[in-house]
Amino acid sequence: MYIKNGICYAGELVPEIEVASIKILDDGMMLVDFSTGETRLFDVTSLLDKGSAFAPLASEENRRTAKVTHGFVSWLDGEIDIAPETLYLASMENY
Repeated sequence: MYIKNGICYAGELVPEIEVASIKILDDGMMLVDFSTGETRLFDVTSLLDKGSAFAPLASEENRRTAKVTHGFVSWLDGEIDIAPETLYLASMENY
């Protein structure tokens, strides 16, 4: 656990990583461009078993509300978000 900008996050701090952009794909998949220059593939539906806070992402319509805000990804106008470090660690290299 760590605190960044007054917000407490679970997981490990990965220094200086931010989400630069995203591309929403079908079936809950998303291509994520990170500040490291890497593009990685993330399965948004993998969040569904992480707690009720992510339950709205079961809907394709809600998953398509994803946007990059201050270097992290949020959905539903900021109701749901994920730290870039967590997103990076949970994503796969894009070949």
